[in-house]
Amino acid sequence: MKLAVIYDTKTGNTKKAAKWIVEGMKKAGDVEAKAFSLEDVDYTFVSQAKGLVLGCPVYAALMTPAMRTWLMESGMKLKVAGKLGGAFATAQFTHGGADLVIQSLLTGEIAMGMMAYSGGGAYGLPVIHLGPVGINDNLESHNKMENYRDNFRIYGERFAAKALELFPEKN
Repeated sequence: MKLAVIYDTKTGNTKKAAKWIVEGMKKAGDVEAKAFSLEDVDYTFVSQAKGLVLGCPVYAALMTPAMRTWLMESGMKLKVAGKLGGAFATAQFTHGGADLVIQSLLTGEIAMGMMAYSGGGAYGLPVIHLGPVGINDNLESHNKMENYRDNFRIYGERFAAKALELFPEKN
């Protein structure tokens, strides 16, 4: 099964998070997972993917303009209806609005007919209600993206397990 992660990044932190999600996805079983920046999306791969996770940094408590444009233009062309959708965000501050970004990404996916994924509290710890968030170490000296690596990997594995459950491969 193919799963895709598409991200926008400004400092490289969101790219790190996307790669960690892919690492987790690959642990779930028979999964081919790839991450793509907005500038390098493999549209053939994404159109074949059963699941799509979108992520970007917080931009004034919103998704980045580039991600919004991609979601509204390319997301519609890809006919993503019926796919499993997920979201994640990175921020410079713990209070930077990452939850708003994740909610808006999920809302955009739902509006296009995707099924929104959330493990919520069902899996136990770590609880990842809407999607994982990473805080970079640019402005908060006590924070480092590396502190959030496991949450992104766990999210990826959980997302892939749900996709495998929803879309069993036919032999």
